This record gives sequence, C-alpha cells and structure tokens, in this order.
Amino acid sequence: MSVAQVAPRVILMSATRIAERSRIATRVIAAIAGDGAVLREDQSLAVAALCEPAARVLVVQATGWGKSAVYWAATAIRRQEGAGPTLVVSPLLSLMRDQVGAAGRAGLRAATLNSSNIDAWSQVEAALRADQLDVLLVSPERLANPGFGRRVLDGLAGRLGLLVIDEAHAVSDWGHDFRPDYRRVADVLQTLNPQTPVLATTATANARVTVDVAAQLGQATLVLRGPLARSSLQLTVVDALSPIERFAWVVDHLPRLQGSGIVYTLTVADAERLAAAVQFVHGDSCKVAAYTGGMESGERERLEDALRDNRLKALIATSALGMGYDKPDLGFVVHVGSPPSPVSYYQQVGRAGRGIDHALVALLPSEADVGVWDYFATATIPERAQVERLIAGLSAYAGGQPATVPALEAETGLRRGRVELMLKQLAVDGAVERVEGGWRPTGVEWVYDQEHYDAIIATRRREADIMRAYTRGQRCLMQLLQESLDDASARQCGRCSVCLGHLPQPLRSRPEPATVEAVTRRLRGEVALLEPRKMWPGGAFGSRGRIPPGLMAQTGRAIVYADAPEWRELVASTFARDCPPTRELLDAAVAALARWRDSWPSRPEVVVALPAAGYPLMTGGLADHLARVGQLGRADLTLDIDSGTAADLSSPQEAALWRDAIRVNDELVSAVADKVVLLVVDASSSQWPITVAAAHLRKAQASMVLPLLVHRRP
Repeated sequence: MSVAQVAPRVILMSATRIAERSRIATRVIAAIAGDGAVLREDQSLAVAALCEPAARVLVVQATGWGKSAVYWAATAIRRQEGAGPTLVVSPLLSLMRDQVGAAGRAGLRAATLNSSNIDAWSQVEAALRADQLDVLLVSPERLANPGFGRRVLDGLAGRLGLLVIDEAHAVSDWGHDFRPDYRRVADVLQTLNPQTPVLATTATANARVTVDVAAQLGQATLVLRGPLARSSLQLTVVDALSPIERFAWVVDHLPRLQGSGIVYTLTVADAERLAAAVQFVHGDSCKVAAYTGGMESGERERLEDALRDNRLKALIATSALGMGYDKPDLGFVVHVGSPPSPVSYYQQVGRAGRGIDHALVALLPSEADVGVWDYFATATIPERAQVERLIAGLSAYAGGQPATVPALEAETGLRRGRVELMLKQLAVDGAVERVEGGWRPTGVEWVYDQEHYDAIIATRRREADIMRAYTRGQRCLMQLLQESLDDASARQCGRCSVCLGHLPQPLRSRPEPATVEAVTRRLRGEVALLEPRKMWPGGAFGSRGRIPPGLMAQTGRAIVYADAPEWRELVASTFARDCPPTRELLDAAVAALARWRDSWPSRPEVVVALPAAGYPLMTGGLADHLARVGQLGRADLTLDIDSGTAADLSSPQEAALWRDAIRVNDELVSAVADKVVLLVVDASSSQWPITVAAAHLRKAQASMVLPLLVHRRP
C-alpha cells in the first residue's frame, strides 16, 4: 500500500471521526511517553493506515523510535470503533511481559499465553471469548501448536481486529534470527478475514529482509523505513585481549561505567563464569547476576526487574536478554565476544541509550569468535540427505500414526535437535504438519532449494566479514552498522573510537595484571559438575528407558567445561596432539580431586583410563599419576574404536558404538570387582562414552563409578 492509497481514505472520513481518532492516539502516546508527547509523522501515517480495512504495514525504525506506540494507538482506535482484539506475535517472554505492562499503561487490557503461565491459560482464553481482552500476546511457537489453533485461533479468525508481527525480521530466513515457527504467521494470514489489518515491526532489517517480509505480507504493503543512526550510543572496540583478559577487563571496568547495563556473552557457560568472577572480586559493591534462556521464567523476571530498578549493576547475559527488553536509562552494553552478524549486534546494542543522551557500547572480540560465526552460518540450513531420511522415517512410522520427536530420533538416527528444527522447516514448506500427538506428512512434495540455501550461507558469511571489519576498526563503527542495514543516511558519527582515534573515558585498553591473576585463580578454583545420563536412547542402541541405578555412573567432575577462558592455553596444548600430560594438567587434576573429596560418596580405590577422544598417552599418563598420588589401583578398558569415529552420530548411534567398542577382560574384572572406580576420560561432548563405560564397569561388579573428565566439550 502506498502513501497515496492511504491519504484519500483519511480525507474522505468525517471530521468528527478524524478528530476522535486523533484524540485516542494522543491519549495513548501521552500515557506511554508522558504529557505533551505526540505521534511522529510516520507513526501517525502507520496508525491511519492500520485503521483501514485490509491494511498491510511494515515499520523498519531504530530501537526507541516508538514502534509499539503504533500498535497500541491503532488497537485503541479500532476497539473504540467496535473491532475485535489485537493478536501480537512476540518472540521472547521478557518482551511479552514488557508489552503487557506497556499496553496497560496505554489503557488496554492485555494478557499473554506462553510456557510460563500455563496455569492461567483457561482464564485468559475465557476472557478472550467474552471479549474482555483488547490484546493477546503469543509466541510464534504457540501458532504451531494444534491445541492453541483449535482453542484460540479458530475463535479469533473471523473477529480479529489487528495482527501485529513484532521483531518481524525473524519471519525471513534472510534475517539474522530466523525462526521457522515465525513463518506460521503466514498460515495465520491465510485464515484471517482478509479485511484484518496487519502490522509488522522491526529495527533490524536490511533491504533484502525488508523486501522478503513485505512480500509475505502482500504486494500492497506500506513500508515505513527511517534512519537507523543512534546518536546516544558511543561505539568502541577493545581489541587484542585473550579470553581471560576479556573477563578481567569487564571486572575492572564495571565499577567505572555510568549507570547499569548488560554484558553479553556468546555462551551460557561464559555468562555464569563471568558473573562468578565479578562477584569474587567486587562482592556486593558491584552486584551482577547471570541471565540465560535456561532459567525459570520467574527467575528471569526477577532479574529483569532488578536491573530495571538499578538493584544490579549489570546482567551478564546471553542473547536470551535481547529483543524488547525495555530500560530507557540503560547506560552501557558490553559484548564479550562478537555476534556473527552486524544486524544482530545492532539489535543487542540497541538496548542502551533509549531514554538518555549518552551510553557506552564496547565490543571485546576474540579470534575464538570465528568458530561461533561458522557454526551459526550453517546451523539452521537443512542437509538434503538428512531431510530425506526424516521424511522417509515419518512416512514409514507406525502405519501413518503421528510420530513424536523422540520416536523420529530413534527411527532416523538423527540428533533430536536437528529433527525438531527440520520438522519446523518442513512445516513451513507444507510437507509436514503438527497434529495432536506428534507430526505427520501432508503428501505435499518437498523440494530441496540448494541455490536458495547456498545464497543464505553466502549472505551470512558476508555479514561475518562485516563484523571482522568492525572489530578491526577500519572505519566509523556506526556508519558501518547503518550500511549493513542498507540505511541510505549512513555517515560518520564523529564519536566512536574509530572517529576519535582512541578509547573514550573511562575505558582502558588493558586490564590490570592483578585482576587477570585473581580472575584466573577464582575460575580455576571451580570444577564443573558432570551429571550422569539417566535414560538409554533407544533406536540403534536397542534399549530405551531409564538406566538402572546399578548401571549408572555417579555425578562426576569436569576440569574444563566448554570454552572456559581460564583453561584455553591448557586445552590448546593438551589436545594439539597425543602426548604425556603436562605438569599443569596433572596439578589441575589433583586439585580437582582435592575439591571433590569432601563430597564424593566414597573414596576411589582404582583408576581406569578411557581415551574416548583418542588421546591414550595423555589419558593413561593422567590416570597413572592419580593412582600414584592417591595410592590407588590401576586398570584399563580395552577399546576397539578409531579416534573421531563418534563424530556427528545421533545419540542412539553413538551409544551403540561405545557399547560395542568397549571390552572388559578378566584382568579388569579382577581389578574393579567390589571397588570404587575413578574413571578418567580425555574429552566428550555427549557423555555417552562415560555412560556406557560406567555400565560395563558396574556389570564387572564395580561398586561405584566416579567420572573425571578433562574437557567437557561444547
């Protein structure tokens, strides 16, 4: 829809209706932004368009521009004129919670249906049926749920007043945050009354994503796109720090930074470790907390509120704290590790400086980030052979009955995460559908679009190249971000670290050596728990169900967990090639056992080595050393397996591989019978070699198995 198509309709309305709509919009914006606030020109144009039947509007504007004000004003007007409620599709629980609060301030009755408020679903759905709600917020995953479709969407289909697709870049597989469930919005559009207006909003869409989203909305979409520069943000890059130095830099700088803010990490483990390091050095004088997507929703809400109320200096967070978190006076955003895309980086730093004149944004990159970029470039791209295997497994399953994800994992040998992702992608293409009890094929032929997927990967790698240029400080940082989003108004900002030629105060290029030492000491003082697997995988393994207690390992320990920065040099030297363990590793293992000693259920009596990752010299040497130091017995498992054989196998396949590869001879049985075994393992990501080896040892009459893993790989 063009501007010319909107304006005549407005002109033909009665002056009374125009005045009434203006009064309602003014009331809403004043309630949200304060007395005297008025809608911007583009906001007014979007609201006017959405008050007309069949409107399709895409708003691409910078964070803090006021995109939510558009749909709250349009909702208030349409409800006043007798339209049904607004459905908002929103990607994150934190975003939904903020939006429910904002809708309430605008005088609207809003509620949400999501995984954190299941107990309230029946009450919310009853209020919706009684037309007692103005706004319902749901996640894209809800749209794919058959029960939700039956209970809620079917009832809304004929009376929905407005559909809002928030963070709409996720609709496009060209976007940085593509989520297949978001494409369910297209299905909703098909079932809607065609006269229902639709609004899509985002702050992070380049030209290609904008065109793709607009095409999905319809050919007559009105696109309102504004400049994306953020004058309140001062962008900086602090380069050439090692992983542990980056942690120490954050520890040094948090007390110096104005206000409160967010420190982003690329992994959950890094968020938790960095929060522990800050608390160790500063205690209550600089309060922080880790924030990750795996937390209970109530705990996430508590932490969000604590930061909003300035009871925390910072949240050390993964990207789970991103889109939509609204704290207007957020004073800084620091990234320990670079996101793979300038678009996602722009979205995250956009949390800062929304209601204040100045906020510091610092990026602490590392060469290790490249591995994360490579992973994200291909993580959501389906592999043709795997998809065909999944379709065949689904078609052959149980005489056409719906298949669950665990059943398909066992049927196909594919990893569960890949099965879930591919099912959602196939559902987008119409080849499968989710029904009560699982998934089933639709009969629609699926065609693998190699050219399209290759283009997506190429685009993501170009974005990674942009982030490399950003981290090298080759030119104005804000200008580079704007250009990556195809912002025609991009120009030098004059205030970033590149434009200034130096870091702004109070930032320094290096952490204090004493801080590096303190952080290293604190983090090396932790040994990660290694919870045992409790279920057999079925499928190629055969057995399925709970592992009997008599075959299960005890809770073990991992010396190095994932990409722990305090151990990076140790991991690099230990796993570069198979050789006897270094003194540093020997000391680390002894220290780990010393810390474990007070909590293990019984003292080990014999040490058994398991070179699961193919490092027999290192693993055997470490087991020998621990046996000497602890005056323990010593034995070995016999392995019939080549190093690296277990890579890229599904859980059932890998478990079966280890079951068949591990040999227990009479000498081992004699050594472990009625003994507590310390099982020393070099490296694993799945823990299947530990789980299966423990079962073999327990069958050999070992009374207990305590695993000590050198590296729990990510």
